[in-house]
Amino acid sequence: MKSLNKVIVIGLDGLEPKIVSTMLESNELPNLARLRKLGGYSYVRTTCPAQTPVAWSTFATGTNPGGHGIFDFVSRDPRTYLPQLGLNRYEQTSALLPPKVVNLRFGTSVWELLSKAGIPSTILRCPCTYPPDKIRGQMLSGMGVPDLRGGLGTSTFYSSNRSIKAKASENVIHVHKDNSGTITTHLIGPRNQKTGSDAEFEVTLDVDTSAKRAILRSSGEPKTLEIREKQWSDWLRVKFKTGPLQSVRGIVRFYLPKIDPVFELYASPINFDPNVMSLYPTSTPPEYSRDLAKEIGTFYTTGMVEDHTGLSNGRFDETAYLEQCEIALREREKMMLYELERFEQGLFFCLFDTPDRVQHMFWRFRENDHPANNGDATPEMSQVIEEHYRACDEIVGRALEYADDRTLFIVLSDHGFNSFQRGVHLNSWLHDNGFLTLRNGIKPGEENGDFFPNVDWSRTKAYALGLGGIYLNLEGREEKGIIVSHDVDATKVAIAKRLSGLTDPDRGKIAIRSVATREDVYNGAYADMSPDLLVNFSEGYRVSWATGLGGVPEGQFEDNVKKWSGDHIIDPALVPGVLFMNRSFQGERANLLDLAPTILAALGVPKGSAMEGDSLLYDMPTKMHHKSTDASKTDSPKPPGGSSGDDEETIRERLKGLGYL
Repeated sequence: MKSLNKVIVIGLDGLEPKIVSTMLESNELPNLARLRKLGGYSYVRTTCPAQTPVAWSTFATGTNPGGHGIFDFVSRDPRTYLPQLGLNRYEQTSALLPPKVVNLRFGTSVWELLSKAGIPSTILRCPCTYPPDKIRGQMLSGMGVPDLRGGLGTSTFYSSNRSIKAKASENVIHVHKDNSGTITTHLIGPRNQKTGSDAEFEVTLDVDTSAKRAILRSSGEPKTLEIREKQWSDWLRVKFKTGPLQSVRGIVRFYLPKIDPVFELYASPINFDPNVMSLYPTSTPPEYSRDLAKEIGTFYTTGMVEDHTGLSNGRFDETAYLEQCEIALREREKMMLYELERFEQGLFFCLFDTPDRVQHMFWRFRENDHPANNGDATPEMSQVIEEHYRACDEIVGRALEYADDRTLFIVLSDHGFNSFQRGVHLNSWLHDNGFLTLRNGIKPGEENGDFFPNVDWSRTKAYALGLGGIYLNLEGREEKGIIVSHDVDATKVAIAKRLSGLTDPDRGKIAIRSVATREDVYNGAYADMSPDLLVNFSEGYRVSWATGLGGVPEGQFEDNVKKWSGDHIIDPALVPGVLFMNRSFQGERANLLDLAPTILAALGVPKGSAMEGDSLLYDMPTKMHHKSTDASKTDSPKPPGGSSGDDEETIRERLKGLGYL
């Protein structure tokens, strides 16, 4: 094999093997078909759970989640039982110093090992890279980057209808036109943690009903911004004053759903402005995002780019959402092509998140019986996902032009996709089966909203939080734990045995295939941070919306009527990803654990001591798969323990925009 000097990896988040295989057979994905012919195509085993940040962290480190510490979007504070973002957190050691961002993905990444070997990397938008790693080359952070309010995506909806109320992950501002047709209002900026007040940025809107447009005037850039009905605006760059001699800069774009007789305006989550240096850099080196913006124009910086909450909340329609996804896709393509044009050696990685977001919101149109359809399915909508796969295939073709005979070219998805028709209330099941107790005779569904408001911890053995994890209320670990060490195994066995094979009585189908213990699937320095039990759902089922943040609704099942209608957080065996390479590889054993060792082998660098996978390339030396259990093999310190100290409002703000909750 000729020595290689470049590896190009194109990530297509959530690409489903069944759809890919069908489209390959019908000759609809010519560039992926070309890759298959050059090297090969296989499924690739994903992580447990099959979540984007978990899977891409395993891709980056070559370890199971116990080796890198990312187990879910959501973790829990054992001192308060409250949820917290599991990807990163802000820590403030002194009132005189600004908070510090801590990345909760540990382990050693492939790009860090390459940097130590003197080999550069360009990493664009990989999840769990905020704050960005310090590497030889450049990195632009991906999923985990917050908006200016500290959440994952808080939008604002303006309406002249005063009865409109805020829905999930948004703020609502009621507006009115004066006699000249002008609206005076503001953008909502960062939240002051001490006072609870919001910074504001004043804007005026001159509404021209006959021209179906509004002219936004402000001190931002540009000073005058045209917003046309049923169109996305250009970016507006704004500055919020946050204190004496302190300010934060952001960018926002608008969508005008209707102008008359009711005026409605949607403002996207406010992103960090990539054109300026920030206290919280989203790139390595810190000036890289600014330099990139100069070359390709202003771009999204939040970790969740696609405005799925705007569609979920009915603030705009499917057509508007697809237009915004197209903007995001082409923006990412411009980044990719700019960097590939100057890429000479080392590792290039670029992730396209949009396939995942499109499938989440449009899967319902593939199934006439989906509870979220409401009879709205049309032939055009039922083909949206395939059309997006074709667009991704074209992007792969453009990237392939930069692969020469010394390049390993890889395309992969982190997991596949499936339907989400029914939700399972895990906390309600735990209650009904005697593992969770509510206070004072309160029943499920009665004032049992988020954050376990009525749980009697003195009589509760287990609780569910996040997207399929169950924690024991363990003495000495949880603040009010009651399970003593010699009862741990028996409690786990009892829950797993009774929950495995759970049947949905309304449909007569098995909703939960199995329940795994932490010890079944994880090992490494961070394994003890994971849930004690992991629930593996069947096709069509997922943890309910209420369960994610600690709700205890009435009943154990519910129809999923939300537009977020497809998902992948089910039994990992049901949602493998896809893997293409331009060189022959051992596809029959492909696992996300193998990608980092494969990249390192191609570039002549030994794999990290904690990496569990091996190179998939036939003409590179490989070893049998092994599971590392030596906690000392990680190069990173244990994450700090203890309470986050955040109040419930701050927690809600940080989790806004996630979509899964």
